[in-house]
Amino acid sequence: MTVKEAYSYGVSFLSGNGVDESEFKSLCVVCHLAGISNSQFHSHQNDEIIMSRFADMLWRLKTGEPLQYVLGKWDFYDSEFYVGKGVLIPRPETEELVDLAIKHIKALGKCVVYDLCAGSGCIGVSIAKACPNATVYMIEKSREAMTYLIKNSNGIDNAKPVCADIITYKADAKADIIISNPPYIKSRDVASLQKEVLLEPVMALDGGEDGLDFYRIINDKWSGVMNDNAHLFLEIGNEQGESILDVLTNFSSINVIKDMYGNDRIVTAVKKG
Repeated sequence: MTVKEAYSYGVSFLSGNGVDESEFKSLCVVCHLAGISNSQFHSHQNDEIIMSRFADMLWRLKTGEPLQYVLGKWDFYDSEFYVGKGVLIPRPETEELVDLAIKHIKALGKCVVYDLCAGSGCIGVSIAKACPNATVYMIEKSREAMTYLIKNSNGIDNAKPVCADIITYKADAKADIIISNPPYIKSRDVASLQKEVLLEPVMALDGGEDGLDFYRIINDKWSGVMNDNAHLFLEIGNEQGESILDVLTNFSSINVIKDMYGNDRIVTAVKKG
């Protein structure tokens, strides 16, 4: 079957089974199998793809599996990251957090960065690649997620994956930067998330009763790991812009920044001296 024929069939199959974004998902799958980018689709329409793999991927999408897991990788910032069951899927809003942090880290030069609840490593690895003078420790508790974290950081000397719980981990080096996209969904709201999101690890979503448990850990424990005037970069839920101010008691110059959609999404702060 050609790329063009497979695309048309994929759209028909997915839409007929109630899968949303059927055109985009079919395009991503056929281009993945053809080894081309989505933008090259029109110039490779007569290429052949392996039907058995195509059928398997369509079926996985039909059952509600996230597109990113089906493809096994996803673009984030300037790189592709391996993803799959057991790891949070990188999202475009998080790229804004990374971009902001990288600008600051480049100005610092040699420094120590901790990426807490690192997941796939999309944050820490992106920083390590953009800022070779920074040593980036990526702390992740889940062994499933560690598989992807190690794979994604392979060959990047200044990216240091660490399998540990951020609650009990004892850091050797003081931090100049701490960055995190921790779980921040309220426990009672997790069950009402979209079906595809619920196939991502609950550990990476559930932030406790009010969604702020991990920010308290960062404030209470990790502020003590930071040098005076070290900077904090956090991703937050779109309803947490005000409540986060009461949590970060060990920080000053707290700034809540909106994302591309106009929602509160990023918090920057400075460790009190």
